[in-house]
Amino acid sequence: MTTTQPQLTVGFDLDLTLLDTRPGIRAAYVAFSAEVGVPIDADLVVSRLGPPLEQEMANWFPADRVTEMTARYRALYPSYAIEPTVPMPGARDAVAAVREAGGRTLVVTAKNGPHAELHLDHLGIEPDAVVGGLWAEGKAEALRAHGAGVYVGDHVGDVRGAATAGAVSVAVATGPCSPEELRAAGADVVLADLTDFRAWWEDYRG
Repeated sequence: MTTTQPQLTVGFDLDLTLLDTRPGIRAAYVAFSAEVGVPIDADLVVSRLGPPLEQEMANWFPADRVTEMTARYRALYPSYAIEPTVPMPGARDAVAAVREAGGRTLVVTAKNGPHAELHLDHLGIEPDAVVGGLWAEGKAEALRAHGAGVYVGDHVGDVRGAATAGAVSVAVATGPCSPEELRAAGADVVLADLTDFRAWWEDYRG
């Protein structure tokens, strides 16, 4: 009689983990800034991606306009942000490595779900599920619901989300947080980028 390992589900963050969305987000902010007539430092914005969009908008608009401006930015987003976005190094191979092992892949992101799906569809990356609108500890909701045993992200918020879900936290130093910050936040492993994921994954699976 033979036994098989239970199916493994691996969650991935989106911005600066799977995809380099900086060029597209920068272009969207430049267009948005011009339309609403409010100066926004798009280079500063893309240097601190990760938290929900509403938090970024609060840096540029009074509280009573954040909801309105968030909606307007999102309306512009598909026209400017999808085409310039590219996969991060190793992203396609990381997803493939999980699939080749019989595992499932899940994207959990603070980005709204429809835009996350537009990005992935445009680039032909096909996770088994996409859950948007969750940040930091809130990501644990989706990770638990889908039975993810590993969560891969670039931000200390992703590390906290993995810990809250009881998942292994794999951090990649491709976003705004340094390897030291990721380790201090409690990451179980820190990789330079996703090109190192397959080797870690094969060792992890034993």
